Amino acid sequence: MAVIRTVAILLALLDLAACTPRPLVLWHGLGDSATSKGMLQFADEIKSVHPGIFVHSIYIDEDLDQDRRAGFYGNVNEQVQLVSEQLSAITELEGGFDAIGFSQGGQFLRAYVERFNSPPIHNLMTFGSQHTGISDIPACGPRDFLCLIARRAVKGAVYGSWAQENLIQAQYFRDPANLDAYYASNSFLTSINNEIAEVRNGTYARNLASLNKLVLVIFTKDKTVVPKESAWFGSEVIVDDEPLRDNVQHILLPGRILVPMEQQPLYQEDWIGLRELDERGDVVFAECEGEHMQIGDCWEALVREFAG
Repeated sequence: MAVIRTVAILLALLDLAACTPRPLVLWHGLGDSATSKGMLQFADEIKSVHPGIFVHSIYIDEDLDQDRRAGFYGNVNEQVQLVSEQLSAITELEGGFDAIGFSQGGQFLRAYVERFNSPPIHNLMTFGSQHTGISDIPACGPRDFLCLIARRAVKGAVYGSWAQENLIQAQYFRDPANLDAYYASNSFLTSINNEIAEVRNGTYARNLASLNKLVLVIFTKDKTVVPKESAWFGSEVIVDDEPLRDNVQHILLPGRILVPMEQQPLYQEDWIGLRELDERGDVVFAECEGEHMQIGDCWEALVREFAG
């Protein structure tokens, strides 16, 4: 009888584990914080979709105002390291989790996957993220003084050592007209995209390819992320320096074209495991109608399918 009871308990535990949603981790975007009203509301909405799900919202600082400030000022490499330590200390995440990154939080979560991924991410969803960087600084609200000061500093000396160490947006600013300066000074985006051949890291490709699904969401009318196709690993190039210009379908500013993911060296030579994921059928391209982070209800179907 004791053996029967033990087997029954084990079966019950297995059944409970099968019914428990996989945990979910969120990383907010620029100008937001882990405990803002919007993030807390979004977590509650997810819990209504997946009852019983454990949701953790990543923070750089537990103080709401300081956490928001950390989205503008700080060193991204250090922040990703801090987040890896934060996630590894959470018992509920030990078996792995799904993750959603909003705007810059998306490429930061990808950096976590490539560099650490312990505990591992199962499905990663990124909304309007700047995977191949930005070529213009997003505009700020007229009274968002924190944003206005950061924007002015970035535009003033984006590839200076101080900006590259202390201004978040500068660390994923990729100017197609000044790539030499970008390669020489940037230590975040060049790293997670494995753009520098001399220090290319094979672990990044293996880790990213270990994802079950990479869901890339673009906002169809996004004017904040330039180019918006960065969310789908597209990037701008200067026409005169790009032999693909005769076949290009997307013309941007005069003298610039958009190169889609499949034509990027990053993809063709599979520097980060993206091509392996795609050829396996595990890169999902999705759209949200509207401007940057006008998420509406387009998240729900994705969360139902790829989270929990």
